[in-house]
Amino acid sequence: MASPADFGTLSAFLDYLRVERGSAKLTIAAYTCDLAQFAGFLENRKQNLTGARREDVREYIQELFSNGLDGRSVGRKLSAIRHLYRHLLLDGKIDKDPTLNIDLPKQWKVLPKALSHAEVGAMLAEAPPRHETARGQALRLRDRAMLELLYAGGVRVSEVADARLEDLKLEMGYILVRGKGDKERMVPLGVPAQHALEKYLKESREVIAKTRASPLLFLGTGGRRLTRQRVWQLVGKAGLAAGRHASPHMLRHSCATHMVENGADLRTVQSILGHSDISTTQIYTHVALDRLKSVYAKHHPRAKARS
Repeated sequence: MASPADFGTLSAFLDYLRVERGSAKLTIAAYTCDLAQFAGFLENRKQNLTGARREDVREYIQELFSNGLDGRSVGRKLSAIRHLYRHLLLDGKIDKDPTLNIDLPKQWKVLPKALSHAEVGAMLAEAPPRHETARGQALRLRDRAMLELLYAGGVRVSEVADARLEDLKLEMGYILVRGKGDKERMVPLGVPAQHALEKYLKESREVIAKTRASPLLFLGTGGRRLTRQRVWQLVGKAGLAAGRHASPHMLRHSCATHMVENGADLRTVQSILGHSDISTTQIYTHVALDRLKSVYAKHHPRAKARS
């Protein structure tokens, strides 16, 4: 819901559309809905339309994408916001247009929302069911090892499905991953991931493989190859057990997000994720900034203005 001040700003702009531009009722109704939604977003951030900054507009668009809105709809909403601020600028109500140099929706790199540390922990700490069969235990250990690898190394789902037994160097604490363009990279593994993989190899893999030999690290029932779709299903199931929708890419994104939040430099994150261009990794900088701002606002005694 927009504030009283924003209602006045919106009313003046909509009157301008009706009288000066002779806009159709459908256009005015669409602008009213889109701008009221943006005003509500700003109000939740203790901000108003005339005080909005470029970062407010960018974060609003990112939120729309994160909520599953398609690029065409986001583009329409951005167009309404642009028209509003051009009008306010020409009318002398603002000094700077916060929509200047905002990328078109099709140029945005849309990130899934990261899982929290607690949510990842819940996914990885699922208790074994009672009266578990040997096969059920073997599959559970396999799934746990896969989840640990996806989060610990930020690897892609295809890289997990294609991982070979010979690529895993547990004694040295890393796995050799073949990524896009058949490029190889070394991905370090944390202690929990190493332990989960070691337990899977010792107690589970042969039970799953039965008598079938395979060079792949992770196997389906009977030693068959695991498909990417099956890995997606297994991660989704683990997420539901933790009370959160999850996907392999969300675990990859969470790995990078948590590293940046904890002070990792972008070059290190780039190397672990296998990005060919550092600009791809730079999309995580806003994550760290958001985290810093929220912590500052919560804990600094003079973070909030006092009347």
